[in-house]
Amino acid sequence: MERFELEDSLKDEIRSRVTGEGFMKLVQTVRRNGKTFKIAMRPVEIGGERKFQAEMTDDGHVQVKNFDAAGAASGLEEIIAQKGARDLHLMTAKGDLHVRVTKKGHVLVSRSAEMDRVVVVKPHDRVKKLPLTSFDASALLRVTGIADGEGRIKASMRGKYDQVNEFLKVVGETVGDAGAGDGAFTVVDCGCGKAYLTLALYFYLTQVLGFKSVRVIGVDRRADVVSAARKMSEQLDIVDKAVFVEADLGAFNIEDAGSEKVDMVVSLHACDTATDEALAKGVEWKAKYILSAPCCQHELQKRLAELGGKAEGPAADFGGLLRQSILRERLCDILTDSFRAMILRILGYRTQVVEFVSSEATARNILLKCEWGVKPGQPGPVSEYLGLRDYWKVTPWLETRLSGILEKHLRRFE
Repeated sequence: MERFELEDSLKDEIRSRVTGEGFMKLVQTVRRNGKTFKIAMRPVEIGGERKFQAEMTDDGHVQVKNFDAAGAASGLEEIIAQKGARDLHLMTAKGDLHVRVTKKGHVLVSRSAEMDRVVVVKPHDRVKKLPLTSFDASALLRVTGIADGEGRIKASMRGKYDQVNEFLKVVGETVGDAGAGDGAFTVVDCGCGKAYLTLALYFYLTQVLGFKSVRVIGVDRRADVVSAARKMSEQLDIVDKAVFVEADLGAFNIEDAGSEKVDMVVSLHACDTATDEALAKGVEWKAKYILSAPCCQHELQKRLAELGGKAEGPAADFGGLLRQSILRERLCDILTDSFRAMILRILGYRTQVVEFVSSEATARNILLKCEWGVKPGQPGPVSEYLGLRDYWKVTPWLETRLSGILEKHLRRFE
């Protein structure tokens, strides 16, 4: 028997404990050259089927994979065959097994007294209050950096955790039981950034809402964040389901990501006219759902600042407000989002403007919630839009961006 190798009888005991009834968890930690490699394996239930989930942590780098029984047995052989100093802790309903291999190659074994524990295999589709606690999101939260190595939400990431949870709630309210069918469902996250929402959407749609075939596409112009997002999708073993594209949103075509249709467009705090571009893409792709939480609004601010120096038109009624930069900025936010909501209503979307998260999590807590389903170009929405637009003597950027689609509806009433 080679140095560091386990005896055959001990190997057989490990195999029988893992593959037999009552297996709870196996954790092995290997230390080499001052670095740590840790692998944990446990049973999980996915879609009503018993699986095994392996989570590998290599010097802080986390990767998660799910296996059937055959795949788990193969992975177990790799665990058993590891060399070098290591600690193995195996838990079953009947008791625990501890194996320690020292730096000199000595194998120390201890077994707990016999126990009578109840094994609870937690399903991925169990339902709790928050979206990110309604399935086993521990690996997702660690890989994205929202949680620490022990699974605790980092204080610095609490706001982001709340934002993603509340956004997912809106997704659940919006799509309802749309996942009951077997068709593919494609989501594009415009300006995906560090992909917290993009990756969470994939797991929430599949594990909680029951969508059978989901593909999420994250688009961002920054090469570093796209590279990081791709690495996270690899770590979570969904590289074929979560695709990230480095591109300017205005130049991006859905065909660039290997898709032909889009069911949902989302954007979380895309700055200034990037939000308008996301809305425009959703309209052009004929997405059924568009969910957008705008960020800063600069496009109208220059025009409103110019109005503040005049003694006619809107300035006659709002002069005192327009002279104050903070109040003018907030008015600009309200007007911009009002124009966006009205344009989407004109183009056939049922549109609501809601607060999707507490202002304590972020001051940018407005969300445009849009679902296709009404006749475009109805007189009421068009009249409301033109009245507000012409009063302020502005042309919103989204109107210009969608002029080819919007113009025929506006021309009838101008």
